[in-house]
Amino acid sequence: MSDPFFLTHRRVLAVALPVVLSNATVPILGAVDTGVVGQMGEAAPIGAVGIGAIALTAIYWIFGFLRMGIAGLTAQAEGAGRKGEVSALLSRAMIIALAAGFVIVALQMPFIWLALQTAPASAEVETLAQTYMGIRIYGAPAAIGIYGLTGWMIGLERTRSVLIVQLWMNGLNIALDLWFVLGLGWGVEGVAIATLIAEWSGLFLGLWLCRDALKTPAWRDWPRVFDRVQMIQFARVNRDILLRSVVLQGIFLSFVFLGARFGDVTLAANHVLLQFLEITAYSMDGFAIAAETLVGQSMGARSVAGVRRAALMTSFWGMITVICTAAAFVLFGPAIIDLMTTAQNVRAEARIYLPYMIAAPLVGCAAWMLDGIFIGATRSGDMRNMMALSAVIYIVALLVLMPLVGNHGLWLALLISFIARGITLGWKYPALERVAA
Repeated sequence: MSDPFFLTHRRVLAVALPVVLSNATVPILGAVDTGVVGQMGEAAPIGAVGIGAIALTAIYWIFGFLRMGIAGLTAQAEGAGRKGEVSALLSRAMIIALAAGFVIVALQMPFIWLALQTAPASAEVETLAQTYMGIRIYGAPAAIGIYGLTGWMIGLERTRSVLIVQLWMNGLNIALDLWFVLGLGWGVEGVAIATLIAEWSGLFLGLWLCRDALKTPAWRDWPRVFDRVQMIQFARVNRDILLRSVVLQGIFLSFVFLGARFGDVTLAANHVLLQFLEITAYSMDGFAIAAETLVGQSMGARSVAGVRRAALMTSFWGMITVICTAAAFVLFGPAIIDLMTTAQNVRAEARIYLPYMIAAPLVGCAAWMLDGIFIGATRSGDMRNMMALSAVIYIVALLVLMPLVGNHGLWLALLISFIARGITLGWKYPALERVAA
């Protein structure tokens, strides 16, 4: 393990770039899933896979806090030289993830029923979606377990291992998609089985890549794994991150729902432009994760200078990323819009609001980077509270601006929420450094 005080730009990039490459494979898999079932020549299989995948992703997303919470705690334990706690954290994460996954499997019938009630469709689509989810849900323990494994590896700067797992899972999934659906004619069931196999194989590969931790007795030192103080801290950090994520998700859901008030064309244009935010988030994610790792290790080592240097160096690269992203949207934004939709009225409407997507990376950079910094420092209470305050500011902005300028007000309120998150977390940053001392 490298010295947590020795931070270089090369080290930042070594952590961040594998995550960026890993993220780039995610939309490719979604496109292949859709494209493969599209070759069946019917609309129902496409809709079924779409509904099923979104429903399961929403269920698994609830446990996404494991990825962030484990990353910060592991990084701090590593920075403090607490090797036994590092191994115990891996066991703690796996036990919780597998338990949650098996509960989802046991309760699959109400979960699937609720998903179909939330997104009603034709009888044919619902039947196929039920088949798809009924197969894929057996991958819940593996899918949630991968969240914990990924966070643990990120905390130790093993983002190359994260990339290996992601490439393996998505590559195998794509290959099995083609074989099962186009080769064997298994249809929707083939897509589900391919994903199920990919998820479980990804979990086993990830555990193999973490085998050094499993060679020490600390991972099965059950009094340490279930230590009351550590379990309380683990629960507190993850609870706060979950609450923060729920509020953030509420902001985006309200944005989508409120956009529907302005008609189908505006709603479609907003949806197209939200994909620009996805691109920005994927590109920024690597440097926010580098902040989680390097800030966390410096916090564990009780190095204020290390925390500050990690925050500044990762934010430097984050700023470069958002400047490049904004410039790309200026140059290629209209072409990206045209690629996403062939409807001329939607294209024209999206161009009207494109400037907000050019501004979004720039005004959102501080929020994204500070999220990573605070996750690494496990200052999850501050994240929860500042997100709540930012949500209040967002609501006030909506109430003031939407009646005045319509959909422009909706976009302005969203950008104001980004700015509010950056300012409020920045206000709390000095307290983070004081804790590191």
